[in-house]
Amino acid sequence: MKIINRCGWVNLKNPLYIDYHDTEWGVECRDDHKLFELLCLEGAQAGLQWEIILNKREEYRKCFWNFDIEKIIKKSDDELLERMHKFGVVKNKLKVLGLKKNALAYKKIVSDHGTLDKYLWSYVGDEQVVNKWKNYKDAPVCTETSTKLSKDLKKYGFTFVGPTICYAFMQAAGMVDDHEIDCFRKIN
Repeated sequence: MKIINRCGWVNLKNPLYIDYHDTEWGVECRDDHKLFELLCLEGAQAGLQWEIILNKREEYRKCFWNFDIEKIIKKSDDELLERMHKFGVVKNKLKVLGLKKNALAYKKIVSDHGTLDKYLWSYVGDEQVVNKWKNYKDAPVCTETSTKLSKDLKKYGFTFVGPTICYAFMQAAGMVDDHEIDCFRKIN
């Protein structure tokens, strides 16, 4: 049996986590809808482990109409909070109401930049940053770029987008490839 090397942070007992690592994390994402979802999910993770949010991802999609911007914007705060209690999402009022703020901020970015993709990827010169870490613990938790992105996203009205969340988002969206050098997913 061939052994597959994966990054050390992957919980090998969780098939969702393995699949996320193997097919999504660090893969360039240029789809606005998917980028918005990832940004919101990373924000939902604030103060928690990513695995918790990943395990609840389908519930988030059900709860928030598959992250449909227009549907989220049209709902009142009370309607959003009511949905929070009907689905298996993290029961945090600020995070749930933050989705509406994020949807409104998304629309401003698209109005100013054409697409979320264009706006976000401009922070890395429209090209994936490839790092060469022997151990995932060597990777930073935030960078100058993630700090700048955080400040700018906040100016647009996004919530739960601190520098650490922005860096985790950049990794998830493939703006940064932080796979360990021995990981089978390492690009270069």
